[in-house]
Amino acid sequence: MTLRTTAIALHRRLDFTTTLSPAIRGMLWMMLAGLVFTFLNTTMRVIAQHIAPFETQFLRYFCGFLVMLPVILRTGGFASYSPNGLTGQLWRGVVHTSGLLLWFIALPHIGLADMTALGFTSPIFIMLGAAFILKERMRADRLFAALLGFLGVLIVVAPNLSGQGGIYNLAMLASSPLFAASFLITKALTKRDRPAVIVVWQSITVSLFSLPFALFAWTWPTPLEWLAFLICGILGSTGHYCMTRALRTTDISATQSVKFLDLVWNATAGFLVFSDVPTHTTLLGGFVIFLATTWIARREARARA
Repeated sequence: MTLRTTAIALHRRLDFTTTLSPAIRGMLWMMLAGLVFTFLNTTMRVIAQHIAPFETQFLRYFCGFLVMLPVILRTGGFASYSPNGLTGQLWRGVVHTSGLLLWFIALPHIGLADMTALGFTSPIFIMLGAAFILKERMRADRLFAALLGFLGVLIVVAPNLSGQGGIYNLAMLASSPLFAASFLITKALTKRDRPAVIVVWQSITVSLFSLPFALFAWTWPTPLEWLAFLICGILGSTGHYCMTRALRTTDISATQSVKFLDLVWNATAGFLVFSDVPTHTTLLGGFVIFLATTWIARREARARA
């Protein structure tokens, strides 16, 4: 047995994920995506204090493309990243950009608690879309886990809901089904394109569609801000790759309960970076989310067995 053969055999033994069900592997990929996006959101929160929102949106995706460019050129060039049909990629870019624009329009005008509550309606829209559009089987345990996770979010944000956002609350709420539609399109695209191809074309399309809005209030970033945007590009592309792997691995409905863990990750980052002390309701809601996620994970593992 050669050294190469031995190394391959050892790698396969150590790769415990091959023994897990597709649903569990998809949930792990989605959990990793949430962790990466937490680092991204923390960095973006710092940048957004100095750069206009639409310009921040454009540069985040443009830098995501820039950091992937060396990989593209080293692995066969743009020909190896050609999608099997450009229409789907363009539609995904239009829908995702529309959701981002609404999100940024509403952001300065509503409270953080309102934003969090409205934003976490996306998994509900995704599960409904998966059942009625993608024809995934609506399993009761997955729906229950998603609703329990949403209850955990409400426990966190309900004490501080102001309800004073008016039309901006509607704009934030309108962004949720758009993001859900974007994820559903991504799920459909994974049947014909590799995750890397989908991530590359997301960066290209969102950059192109965001550029006209960014030019209205353009200011040139400082060298340090350019470095921060490049870091955001790396984090964003990595997060979207993990998310796309999750959607390709299993039913999209199986991954949605894990997305509520994002609230736990973001609350932890807020405490460590911005000294945002979590309240009792935050801890209680985080515990409910943890219960929902671990319960559905055990159900998926038991179904695999």
